[in-house]
Amino acid sequence: MGPLITQGIIDPAWNNVLAVLLGMAFGFVLESAGFSSSRKLAGVFYGYDFVVLKVFFTAAITASIGLLYFSYLGWMDLSKIFVNPTVIQSGIVGGLIMGLGFIMGGFCPGTSLCGAAIGKIDAMFFAGGMFVGIFLFAEAYPLYENFYNATDLGPLKVNEVLGVSAEVFILLLTLVAVAAFYVTSLIEKRVDKVDY
Repeated sequence: MGPLITQGIIDPAWNNVLAVLLGMAFGFVLESAGFSSSRKLAGVFYGYDFVVLKVFFTAAITASIGLLYFSYLGWMDLSKIFVNPTVIQSGIVGGLIMGLGFIMGGFCPGTSLCGAAIGKIDAMFFAGGMFVGIFLFAEAYPLYENFYNATDLGPLKVNEVLGVSAEVFILLLTLVAVAAFYVTSLIEKRVDKVDY
């Protein structure tokens, strides 16, 4: 669980306890940000609410800067962080399927569980559909395994693809986020507000 256990500050026996506590904190933050509301989540696609974009940009910048400082302090070796392989074909198909589901239902997998936890019926159906989808995906995997693994480019990092250092990339990401915050604030002021 991060550098606290690997540095011997916390006993590894606390790993699962910390995971549950961090999961609960993450759920609390999602709910506090309004991510249990399908209207708020879908608002980014329809152009009337950009809270999702702002929260995700903030999380990405905070995590990136935090990891960079952890690396500087010697608490974390960034080369040991697992990076999912980039698989173009299946990534595009999966993104289209998830994006379509997100637009239609107003939830992504994590936010559907957040909504289900507070008793939202639509979120419960969405979460149930997610588990059915996971089961069907796993059962049918041999049928499309070759397609799924085609165009595997390995673990790519955006800064490496762009040919810049991690520090420069994080600075650029921060500038893009600030610009996005400004532009989306202007858009929100011009669009009629929707009651949640």
